[in-house]
Parts: sequence; C-alpha cells; structure tokens
Amino acid sequence: MRDHEVRVQRPGERFPRERELAWRLAEVAADPVPVEPEVAEMAANRVLDDVAVALPALDRDPPAAARAQALAHPRKGGGTVLGLDPAVRVAAEWAAWANGAAVRELDFHDTFLAADFAHPGDNIPPLLATAQQRRRSGADLVRGIVTAYEVQVALTRAIDLHSHRIDHVAHLGPSVAAGLGALLAREALDREQCLVLLRRQASPLGRRLAERQEGAHLIAKLRKRLVVGLAHAAAA
Repeated sequence: MRDHEVRVQRPGERFPRERELAWRLAEVAADPVPVEPEVAEMAANRVLDDVAVALPALDRDPPAAARAQALAHPRKGGGTVLGLDPAVRVAAEWAAWANGAAVRELDFHDTFLAADFAHPGDNIPPLLATAQQRRRSGADLVRGIVTAYEVQVALTRAIDLHSHRIDHVAHLGPSVAAGLGALLAREALDREQCLVLLRRQASPLGRRLAERQEGAHLIAKLRKRLVVGLAHAAAA
C-alpha cells in the first residue's frame, strides 16, 4: 500500500498531473492486479447484501417512484430492475437510479466508519447496470466493485467531509468513476477525466448548497443524478 499526501493547490501553483489525486485514483482503477478469490467472494456477498436490503423497500414510495421512472426508459439489452421480471430491461442509468433508490431507502446496507462514514454498497447499482448493458463478464463486474470499494474506503479514511458540512456521498462520485473505469477497461486518461468531472461537480456544489439548510435534500438528489449521469456516459 502506498500513502499519498493530498493538499489543496496554492494560488498560481500547478501540480504535475501525476501528483493530482484524480490521476492517482485513476492509476488504482488501471492497476491490473489479480482479484484474489477471497476478495471476489466478498464482493459477491456485498451484492447479496444490497439485494437483501433493497427487497423489503420495494413497496415504499421512493423506490416505487424510481422504478416507474425507469420503466419509461426501456432499452433492449439494458439493465434489470429489482422487483421486475428479468426480461424487462431499461437504460443503464435508469436501472442504476431505480436499484440505487431501493438499496438506499432503508439505509441498512454495509457501512464503513473512519475519518468520515460511507455506504460503499452504493457503488454496486450503477456498476451492475453498466456491466449488464455493456455485456461485461462477472469477473469484470467484480473488478469494478472491488476498485470502487478501495477508492471510497481510502477517501473515507483520509478526508473528513462531514466536519466541513459536505455530505459523505461526495466520495461516491469518484469511487463509481474509478469502478466504471476498471469495469470498462478504459485508459488511465479517460478514468482521470471522469474522476475530475465527478469531484468538481460534487464537492464545490455541496459546499455552496450546504450553507443553506433547505439545500440539504437537493444536495443528495443532485449527487445521485451525477452518479446516474456517469453510468449513462459509460454505457452509451
């Protein structure tokens, strides 16, 4: 394991690309290290965990509404939606939206506590939907999930967003981007560009809106849309 010092650039200062956090996270996504069988088994357990907490929530209003929205976007060969027949396929970004809403509704899925806190299982719905639409293998999906977990856990250990009034979901954008990069085997530059986009959209927006209490729910909705948007771009 390598430790990286992360700090904000001073006015007028420019880091070499290789020192930027997004590039280093992209390198993690590009790392061809083999996934050990024990790790693959644990990734499968996390998928089961997501499904287990999503199923009891399917009849609640938010997941039902998200599922109805997904049904308005059918796509041949797209992603499946929890609670629907597996033959029903919708566009990957809408499958990610519907399944992510169901997984998140009861807030009972896996939790990681460190400098901040996180639900790394949130990474799985967009990765699974993209894997289905792009016809990726189970091994590809496992690599994407493991990468996303590694990135979100590392960010949660090192960067405390909560004390700065930024919701921990901001760490989810970069982790999903890294997971999609590993899943789709994109070049490091593509991964880095996705990571920069998600980080710039998630964190500054959160800081601005968090200054107003009424913006708290809007922050969460916008960040979910960012994750869905990235899945759409990756699956196009």
